[in-house]
Amino acid sequence: MTTPFLDTARRVIRAEAEALNTLADSLDDRFRDAIDLMKATKGRVIITGIGKSGHIANKIAATLASTGTPAQFVHPAEASHGDLGMITGEDVVLAISNSGEAPELGNLIAYSRRFGIPLIGLTSRPESSLGSQSDVLLLLPQIAEACGTGVVPTSSTTMTLAMGDALAVALMEHRDFTAEHFRDFHPGGKLGARLSRVADLMHSGAAIPLVGENAKMSDALIEISGKGFGVTGVTSADGKLLGIITNGDLSRHMDGLLNLTARDVMTASPVTIDPGALAEKAVGVMNDRKITCLLVVDPATPDVPVGLLHIHDCLRVGLG
Repeated sequence: MTTPFLDTARRVIRAEAEALNTLADSLDDRFRDAIDLMKATKGRVIITGIGKSGHIANKIAATLASTGTPAQFVHPAEASHGDLGMITGEDVVLAISNSGEAPELGNLIAYSRRFGIPLIGLTSRPESSLGSQSDVLLLLPQIAEACGTGVVPTSSTTMTLAMGDALAVALMEHRDFTAEHFRDFHPGGKLGARLSRVADLMHSGAAIPLVGENAKMSDALIEISGKGFGVTGVTSADGKLLGIITNGDLSRHMDGLLNLTARDVMTASPVTIDPGALAEKAVGVMNDRKITCLLVVDPATPDVPVGLLHIHDCLRVGLG
């Protein structure tokens, strides 16, 4: 069953989707020219716009900054009252105005022309003040707004936002910007947790439960209990990892347990993980193997345990 509200929602979304398809088809070498200006700048990408374009500009600046392109939003009205000093000769300006005639942009455009600061214009009107003054013009197709009245920025702002995302992702791919790099700029929240490395969460040094291969099981039990992870690694005389003792190993050797050594009870060649691996990968390994701990071994020091990661460490930061 449909209602007038659902009909309206579907009409708006389809209109904006059509606008995005038209935008994608309209891209030309000027997009490449804009990317070249942005990646060549020694300073920042300054994003500016007023009204709805200003809100979009803020988002584009945030996306660029979090994907490896230094960027900053400058409010065009505040720029006329001193904030022009935020813009240097090493920056590049991306100015956004669908009409290209927002009066608040005038002083900022003039400032960029006076001091030779590269200007990228994002507008739907090439003959406008912004369009005619830009070094590179990113042109939005002149498409009717999805509101049906032509007065509410809808399709135009959606295309502007998509253009900003396209610029950010193109620059990101050019820089080989990875999820690990993204984490450096986004350590908080669920996304930050997903991008945590094993080294960020593991226990190291004296906190790692370890016993020698010839240790009595009474000593191994003290190590398991004292460190609180329910396991202990077993190492050779030269510190190399030989095995692990878990609750399952203890149950299988319950008869005469205290007469055995760690080597007698351990499971050899335990599953390990690299400290540089994503913690999300470690969670997947533990879930697949139905285990709660992983000993951490650095490829630079083969077979030497450098840490222990418990599933609770991952759950604590929102993984699992």
